[in-house]
Amino acid sequence: MFADRLKLARKKAGYSLRGLSDALDNKVSAQAIGKYERDQMMPASDVLTAMAKVLDVNLEYLLSNQVKELSGVEFRKKSGTSVKDRSRVEATVIERVERYLSVEEILELDSAEWHQPFDPVRLETLEAAEQLAERLREEWDLGIDPIPNMTELLEEKGIKVLVIELPEKVSGLTCLVDRGEGKALVPVIVVNKDFPLERRRFTLAHELGHRLIDESSPIDHEKASDIFAGSFLVNSEHLRGEIGSQRHSVSFPELIDLKRLYRVSAASMLMRFKQAGILSESAVAYAFQTFARSWRREEPRPLEAENQKGTFERPKRFERLCYWALSEKLISPAKASEFLQIPYFKMEQVLQGNVEEYENNN
Repeated sequence: MFADRLKLARKKAGYSLRGLSDALDNKVSAQAIGKYERDQMMPASDVLTAMAKVLDVNLEYLLSNQVKELSGVEFRKKSGTSVKDRSRVEATVIERVERYLSVEEILELDSAEWHQPFDPVRLETLEAAEQLAERLREEWDLGIDPIPNMTELLEEKGIKVLVIELPEKVSGLTCLVDRGEGKALVPVIVVNKDFPLERRRFTLAHELGHRLIDESSPIDHEKASDIFAGSFLVNSEHLRGEIGSQRHSVSFPELIDLKRLYRVSAASMLMRFKQAGILSESAVAYAFQTFARSWRREEPRPLEAENQKGTFERPKRFERLCYWALSEKLISPAKASEFLQIPYFKMEQVLQGNVEEYENNN
C-alpha cells in the first residue's frame, strides 16, 4: 500500500523519479525510489519524513491502511485531464476519505457502508432513466417535492461527498474505495468546488445515476445519467403541478422562479420542460437559439454569488463527527485540528463559542 501511495503522491506533485531525488537533495537515489514504488524496499524514517515534506502530504497518508485503493474511478469529463491532474485528484480523495473513515472507526460507526437501495438496473432506452429516478424517490420515500439539499441526502445514504478543487474542465467524478480485508466498498462522489451550486447538484445526481444504471445497459450512459439527474431533481408530476401540463412557451420570470424552487440551472429547467412534455422540442430549441443562447456558458440569476462558490450545500457530516469525537474526548484537540485541516488556534476559538470564526470556517 505504501508503494502505491508514494507513486500517487509523486505524480500528484509532478515529479519524475529523478526529479524527486533531486528535490530530496539526493538523500536517496532515483533507483531507490523506484524500489520503494515497486514495494521492494522501505525507506528509512528520515527519508520517509523528507519525502512527505517534499510531496506535501502527511506521514499518515503514506502509511495509513484505511484505504487500499480507489477502484472504478470515472471522471465525468476526461478531456483535458492529464496524468498529473488525475493523480492529484485521486491522492486528494484518498487523503480525505482516510480521515473520514478514521473518525467513523473511532466512533464505532458502520455508516461507511452504502445501503444501496436496489441492484443496478439494466436500461433498454434512455427514457427509462426517468422511471429509474421515480423508483429511487419511492424507495427513499422522498415523494415528489424538490430536494432541498442533495449533499445532505447522499451523505445520509452512506455516500461520501467531497467538494474539492478539480481541473477546470472536470465537473466531478465517482469511484469506489476499497478498504481491503473483505470490507464493503465505499462509494464516493466528488464535485468541483469552483463550479456553481446548480451544476454541483446536477453532478451529484448524475453520478448517483451511474451507481444505479447497470453497466450492461445498451444505451449512452452519460445521456441516461443526465436524464436520471434531471428527473430526480425535478419530478415531472410536481413540475406539471407548478406550470401546467402543456404550454406553448414559458416566460423568463417563471423559469427563474422554477430554477430557484428546484435549485437547478436554467438550461436544465428548459430541458425538463421538454422531457416532461410541457414544451415541444421546437419551442425549447427556439429558446436556446434566442433568449437562452448563453445559458450553457453563463448561469442567469445564479443561486450563489461569485464569492460564495463552494459554500452552499457543503458536506458537513465529517465535520460533525470530528466534533462529536472531540467532545467525547475520543480524540485530542490536536488530532481534531489535523482531521478538520484548520489551524489549532481557530478551532479553539470555535470551541469557545466564537460565532464569527465558526461562520468563517463554514
